Amino acid sequence: MRGMETNGRIALVTGASRGIGAAIGAALAADGHRVAWAARDRIALERLVDAHGGLAVPMDVTDEASVQGGLDLVAAELGPVDVLVNNAGVAESAPLARVTDESWERTLAVNLTAPFRLTRAVVPGMVARGFGRVVFVASNAGLTGYRYTAAYCASKHGVVGLMRALAAELATTGVTVNAVCPGFVDTDMSAAAIARIQRATGRSAEAARGLLEDLNPQKRLIQPDEVAHAVRMLLGDAARGIHGQAIAVDGGQVMK
Repeated sequence: MRGMETNGRIALVTGASRGIGAAIGAALAADGHRVAWAARDRIALERLVDAHGGLAVPMDVTDEASVQGGLDLVAAELGPVDVLVNNAGVAESAPLARVTDESWERTLAVNLTAPFRLTRAVVPGMVARGFGRVVFVASNAGLTGYRYTAAYCASKHGVVGLMRALAAELATTGVTVNAVCPGFVDTDMSAAAIARIQRATGRSAEAARGLLEDLNPQKRLIQPDEVAHAVRMLLGDAARGIHGQAIAVDGGQVMK
């Protein structure tokens, strides 16, 4: 991709052990970034490092000590973070009356509080060096609402709001902040949603998948590499004018 002057920049990707995060890490490694793959599954991370290079960073994004330990490891082994991709996320589904405090708090802890803390930790160094890229992998649920997903939608709207506030704050610093907002992506998270639809409706797996595909005007699930493409587009020097944007990757489902 033209304009991808990575110069061996260090990219920390959370939720990197599978799905969208693994696709982003692989794409960034192919572009020449030194990737710090962060997730809880050490074995999966080590396999990705074997395949693509970089550093495995065992990290629970909801545990402050684990996060700090991961950041210390990256600093010691690779150096300061130039690119932060806040990708780790969880999704649960229930009618409002059945959303427990525990589910609400867990969803916001992973989807909103964790990226806030990580961004707060790395952005001052980016500002001091005059360059940085922060990308939040949000969701088109941060741009619209879905039934039975109060906690998830609230957390993703919060991520988009956080991104916009930081974009205004950091506009003159050389650090850009953006969000990529996928629709349903062909990952384990969508597989879990399909299973929930099956249980609730008695539909076959194929029919349940079709319900998700029909939400996309292109009548398909988005692929992880498409989300990775949007992320990598935001990282090069030529992307310095793309700032404060929530970019939907959903086949045109949400047009704003």
